[in-house]
Amino acid sequence: MTTAVIDSSVAVKWFVPEVLSEEAVHLLDGTWELLAPDLLLPECVNTLWKKVTRGELQVDEARAVLVGLAQVPLAIIPSSELVEAALEIAIAHQRSVYDSLYVALAVARECALITADDRLVNALARGPLAAHVRALSAGG
Repeated sequence: MTTAVIDSSVAVKWFVPEVLSEEAVHLLDGTWELLAPDLLLPECVNTLWKKVTRGELQVDEARAVLVGLAQVPLAIIPSSELVEAALEIAIAHQRSVYDSLYVALAVARECALITADDRLVNALARGPLAAHVRALSAGG
């Protein structure tokens, strides 16, 4: 089984049809051990709120996504275990602490963060963290 950290840009695609949703769903095929910091949940809820506000989702659909997300085999790791490393990553690489929490978890677990955030992937592609960040578009 391959271990990977996923972020909210991937998790929302499991339930909301978007570009790369098919690639995101592939990560649920049972061959992946999926991890995320506890930040994932509020980030997903915020994304759902935005989609409801823009008329892209109905309120009941957003609620159904939350129910589905709770059923996904995903290990949620407390951010408190990652904040020191996330701060160092954020400072060194000029990324948000939010993004850096996901990267810090990938570093700590010696795996990759799979994300649909191409800006994050591109920002870290040529540095020491490149092996810990992978684009969902690259097939996870």
